[in-house]
Amino acid sequence: MVVVADFSIENEIGANFIAGCDEAGRGPLCGPVIAAAVIFPNREIEIPVVIRDSKKMSAAQRAVAYDWITKNTIWATGQCSAAEIDELNILWASMRAMERAVAGLGQTPETCLIDGNRVPAGLRGRAIIKGDAKSLSIAAASIIAKETRDKIMRELALEFPQYGWDRNAGYPTTEHIAAIEKYGVTVHHRRTFGPVKNAIETREKS
Repeated sequence: MVVVADFSIENEIGANFIAGCDEAGRGPLCGPVIAAAVIFPNREIEIPVVIRDSKKMSAAQRAVAYDWITKNTIWATGQCSAAEIDELNILWASMRAMERAVAGLGQTPETCLIDGNRVPAGLRGRAIIKGDAKSLSIAAASIIAKETRDKIMRELALEFPQYGWDRNAGYPTTEHIAAIEKYGVTVHHRRTFGPVKNAIETREKS
């Protein structure tokens, strides 16, 4: 059975202001982890665009959805830098980014719906495994987070074009790993992540 994201969970809770939260960028070797929080103030609104798990949408669909979401919801993003990820580890950095996203909302949510199996310590709400496939609020947050992070990586690629971040978004592609081995690491790389750590150690031994 195909699960379609809707407002069933939000309506079951019944609160007016429910923030869906999701993150993007746990797996890349560089750049920040970005979280987004989205509140639909009117869940009766007609939604004329596709809103679903951002990983299952085309770039064109995400761009259209991002434009609609940012104009029709209450939303905010939060992030943790590569340095913070190295200090905290990626799990706790993702949790902190979600807390920052919720803190940035123009409306304090009554509760939060978190994609995954853990609620950040600073938030009150419910963790929902595969929530971006079930809740429209979480799905919208996944789109905002991914579009925001992809834009950041495209901008960083202008400064560091040799790593191909505009194409690989910092993920450990063959191209990216080869560039790290050839050019070394930047301030934006996550030094505790395996391929980056290995490249640093190899250079230090040579």
